Amino acid sequence: MKPQAKQVFGGRSLGRRVLRPTARVGAVAVALAVGAGVAVAHPGHGEETFNALVFSKTEGFRHDSIPAGIEAIETLGAENGFDVTATEDAAVFTDEELARYEVVIWLSTTGDVLNDDQQAAFERYIAGGGGYAGVHAAADTEYDWPWYGELVGGYFAGHPEPQQATVTVEDPDHPSTAALPAAFERHDEWYDYAPNPRENAHVLATLDEGSYNGGTMGDDHPISWCQDVEAGRAWYTGMGHTQESYAEPEFLAHLLGGIRTAAGAVEADCSGDAGGGEGEPGGGEQPLAEDFEKVTLDDNTSNPMELAVAEDGRVFYIDRKGDVKVIGTDGAVTTAGTVPVYTGQEFGLLGIALDPDFADNGWLYLYYSPAADEPVDRVSRFTVEGDSLDLASEQVVLTVDTQRDECCHAGGALEFDTQGNLYIATGDNTNPFASDGYTPIDEREGRAAWDAQRTSANSDTLNGKVLRITPQDDGSYTVPDGNLFAEGTENTRPEIYAMGFRNPFRIGIDPTTDGLYVADYGPDAGNVDPNRGPDGRVEWNIVNEPGFYGWPYCVGDNTPYNDYDFATGTSGETFDCSAPVNDSPHNTGVTELPPAIPAELWMGKSTTGSPEIGGSGAPMTSGAYRFDPDLASDRKWPEEFDGSVIFADWNDSRLFQVALDEGRDQVSSVTRIFEEMSFNRPHALRFGPDGALYVIEWGSGFGGDNADSGVYRVDHVQGNRAPIARITADRTSGPAPLDVAFDSEGSHDPDGSDVTFSWDLDGDGAEDATGPTASHTYAEPGKYTARLTVTDADGRTAVSNLEITSGNTAPEVTVNGPVNGGFFSFGDTIAYDVTVTDPEDGEIDCQDVVVQPALGHDEHSHGYEQHRGCSGTFPLPGDEGHIGANIFGTVTVTYTDQGNGDAPPLTTTEVLVLQPKHREAEHFDATGRLESAGGGGDPGVSVEDTGDPAGGGKNIGHIDNGDWWAWEPTNLTHIDEVGLRAATNQLGATVEVRTGNPDTGPTVATIEMESTGDWQVYQDFTGALSGDSLTASGPLYFVKTSGELNVNWVEFIGQGVTEP
Repeated sequence: MKPQAKQVFGGRSLGRRVLRPTARVGAVAVALAVGAGVAVAHPGHGEETFNALVFSKTEGFRHDSIPAGIEAIETLGAENGFDVTATEDAAVFTDEELARYEVVIWLSTTGDVLNDDQQAAFERYIAGGGGYAGVHAAADTEYDWPWYGELVGGYFAGHPEPQQATVTVEDPDHPSTAALPAAFERHDEWYDYAPNPRENAHVLATLDEGSYNGGTMGDDHPISWCQDVEAGRAWYTGMGHTQESYAEPEFLAHLLGGIRTAAGAVEADCSGDAGGGEGEPGGGEQPLAEDFEKVTLDDNTSNPMELAVAEDGRVFYIDRKGDVKVIGTDGAVTTAGTVPVYTGQEFGLLGIALDPDFADNGWLYLYYSPAADEPVDRVSRFTVEGDSLDLASEQVVLTVDTQRDECCHAGGALEFDTQGNLYIATGDNTNPFASDGYTPIDEREGRAAWDAQRTSANSDTLNGKVLRITPQDDGSYTVPDGNLFAEGTENTRPEIYAMGFRNPFRIGIDPTTDGLYVADYGPDAGNVDPNRGPDGRVEWNIVNEPGFYGWPYCVGDNTPYNDYDFATGTSGETFDCSAPVNDSPHNTGVTELPPAIPAELWMGKSTTGSPEIGGSGAPMTSGAYRFDPDLASDRKWPEEFDGSVIFADWNDSRLFQVALDEGRDQVSSVTRIFEEMSFNRPHALRFGPDGALYVIEWGSGFGGDNADSGVYRVDHVQGNRAPIARITADRTSGPAPLDVAFDSEGSHDPDGSDVTFSWDLDGDGAEDATGPTASHTYAEPGKYTARLTVTDADGRTAVSNLEITSGNTAPEVTVNGPVNGGFFSFGDTIAYDVTVTDPEDGEIDCQDVVVQPALGHDEHSHGYEQHRGCSGTFPLPGDEGHIGANIFGTVTVTYTDQGNGDAPPLTTTEVLVLQPKHREAEHFDATGRLESAGGGGDPGVSVEDTGDPAGGGKNIGHIDNGDWWAWEPTNLTHIDEVGLRAATNQLGATVEVRTGNPDTGPTVATIEMESTGDWQVYQDFTGALSGDSLTASGPLYFVKTSGELNVNWVEFIGQGVTEP
């Protein structure tokens, strides 16, 4: 079977994965005639000559068509009067060398090919009138050089397998398209681009996505374009992947015209389609990422959940474990208070909102799970005095009943509208892990926690809803008119505004219209099942009216699930989205529900209703941005974003601008933004009163306590950029007196000016040191905040804070077992053993050691029941809910010490990953090819639909000699054999299993496979494990050394970390 998608490992770290669909070129049917060279006269410049430099250096994937491309361009030069020099030596990118050429042709370059000095020389070359011609993978180059991204017009964003597609000429007058038919078919590898090049360039030709499979750009998919850049010129074509391209007369005419116009030998109109074309690359109306800057507000965070911004500029944010923090306008971060919370499963401190009259009354609202045993969540109001939260002022406004025996989905977002109404998002509080990834509607006795009909579709509960209430001054609330059910309606709750949600984790408000936007997480089925329902789909909803939004009967654009009998395992008819009926015995509400309202945007595991976004597993949303021309703010976003909402995908850290129509009830466009900016799982998005976007990043860890989490602000740059402040220390805790050395490494001004440093090391507001480093002795026990202020030449400042604890040492937590990366089967009981040492605590109370097992899924995890003790056992329950999904186990071990006098308690957390003994091959962490291997096509394995009757959904294939796939971390302790479910042709195949490194790591198993007779006829093959590296935690590589094969799954055979 042909592959549908491909993952390629970039070779820098095992955890980095880059989507690269496969590139296998066999017999290629091309509609255009294939011929020899082509000679096309210069329109009006028939005798004009020029010099062209062909640059084909690659630091990523290398196209095997590069030699053919060089030869073809040399032939074009010889036949059309220009000189061609070909090189892969980036040393030619100097002012002197580049001046010899009128055009530089970037021929399928990939990766980071120029250093900083070479980049600067090329920028000067273009600014001075030089030409750029980019071919195919030139768009897959220099992702960390934003100027280049603007020059090329759009970065590579993925592609399906090479195939026939229809190209439509949009500008028949341009020399590069004048010789092409108005519409034609050809075989190529069709790139998607982000951002859409039309935003800033003049589009010459487009792709018809209806003519091929796998495109994600929708109705507007440019494939060739040009633009004027300062005094220079830029032209690009996405065609040219195949060797055969460089023998096609029409493609060669296209290439020749592009080279000539980029060289300035032929005149061409490249004025931008979106008002661009003059000045800087991509100078259209749509603001570029370089017009914005990401400012760090606090990167000394652990579990930041949600934030709110006061009119006076202070930023309040909450930590899931109970802290309420305040970031002052001077950059100082203080803990306003700590609310005792229950943090099992997905509970904790989840939501925050400031009262509309916060400036006068100081009221702050929190959504949290109280630490007491009662299974409820609360919306409570507290009073803030200065930067302190008065815990004694709590007024419990609303209580939401929950169950804490089973995971998942707590919701918790809070938003006020302009009328003083408070919107409250709640999750369905239902276990999704026993429904095969489809809808959890288990109606059996004792299975209420596995039935979302008990919550989301139940009009008599507050779970799986968006509630709307009006808080009163005395701490009570009233219900505004216009909610879904009138007060007094039997078997309903009047607080319900909208129902039928799974986990509406983020909501946002339009401050002009009070329109509501809801980002709702979806289930996890990897594929559509005609007997169960659609693949796992997430939603973004415009909730302009009360109603029922589908879950658990319908999802996305009202695609219904099948009714399913969990007792017998039989499927029934699909649900009627126009007249859903809740007849579950767990339902206490009305039986007949309103018609389901479809989502405006939906994204699935294998399908999508939003090609601009593609797939999404974790949706986030802001409220609507409203541009205020009278607002005096040098941060406010420009008018082009007026009325737009920012959508984010948490899993892959992408942000999109969602624009709405005039009626505010339909999406008019979706545009990727800030591709050049780095985001690390955007967790909350909120526009502040200053017109800037405030962002929380969760960080890279599964369960929280991530050192790379943080709170940030994205400003529109209307002058020079703020500097960047970074602070590190050689220690952050220890006995008093505590000597600490500080460093500002990484601090700088992105505009290039010199910066100065000011250190307040004890938090008293006075400057203690200047210069890039500092040191301080903390003589007295206590908690201190060291603050670094960095100032640029224009007086703009940035602040970075670091907490120092003198008189108490952070505990050391060692997990003796299970081993990190050890193997288990779902349903197993696993023994754990933890050692904690703490100089101040001395003897450890093991009841303070918290062990939290969880189900890892893709980039996040779902917590199970917490356990206490230095040793014990925990189950990792059987999981039918994610069959075919990328699942594993995680274990988070936490210990908080007792503090020491004036020195507060400190917490240390260790996180382990446990691997399932059955691993679907397509869920590899990385893939690539040995450095010593040759071979054509893309390095690494491909993913395709499997024909194995044993199931699995997908297999990996098209595995060349030297290709490998890998998982990390792994630890083969107590694993005896490794098995592959594989299919081979007549040759058979050999796979070596290596630890540590694919090229140099020791081989711990060899799996020999005889022919199974066909590519989709599968058998099981095993190899025994041996070697000294089996008990080490690290990456594990499967390297194909001979033959051909497809692999459906991998089995790790043995006890593993499972309790005997």
